[in-house]
Order: sequence, then structure tokens, then C-alpha cells
Amino acid sequence: MSLQLVLKFLVSATVIVGAAELAKRNLSLGALLCALPLTSLLVMIWTWVDTGDQAKVIALNWSILAYTIPSFVLFLALPSLLKAGLGFWPALLVACLLTGGVYKLCQPLLDRAGA
Repeated sequence: MSLQLVLKFLVSATVIVGAAELAKRNLSLGALLCALPLTSLLVMIWTWVDTGDQAKVIALNWSILAYTIPSFVLFLALPSLLKAGLGFWPALLVACLLTGGVYKLCQPLLDRAGA
């Protein structure tokens, strides 16, 4: 395993664990950190470092934007299902299935858009 790959793991894991730990102490700051496109930024950085290909970074950016829109279903469905009395795990499962269904419905549009 290369040093660069180990660095990617460490930086990426630190961001994820840091967001989870911050959310335990301060929900607003934890939510803000999670709402930031940190994963997207890391992937764009790793893509640039690995390839140096500006066209790939641009295409990746537009694809991330296109896939972000259907993901809003998860953030709308999960709290609605929880408020309706569904337990956390069943609500999460249903919200994920709904989100997956919306992705599937949107996929032809995303394909045409080049995402």
C-alpha cells in the first residue's frame, strides 16, 4: 500500500470521525460540518492529485451536483418518518429505499446530462 493511499485513508477518516464526534457535542456545528461538501472536496482533491486532469475534476464536479439533488429525498423522508413514529432503523431503511428509487427514476436524466 502506498504512502499516498494511507494518507488518503487517514485524512478522510479524520474528517468523518471528527464530524461524528463534533455532532455529539454540538449538533449545529456537527450538522454544519456534515453539510459542507467535505467528501466531495476530498474526492476532487484526490482526483486532481492522482491525475492532474482538470477535465476530470470538472466532470466530477458536475456529476456530484447532479447527484446531490435526488439525495435531498433522504433528508426530507427520514425526519418525516421518525416524526410519524417509525423507529430509527426502519425509518432509515425506508428513507434509503425511497432515495434509491428517486435515483433510479432520475438516472435517465442524469445520464443525458452526462452525470
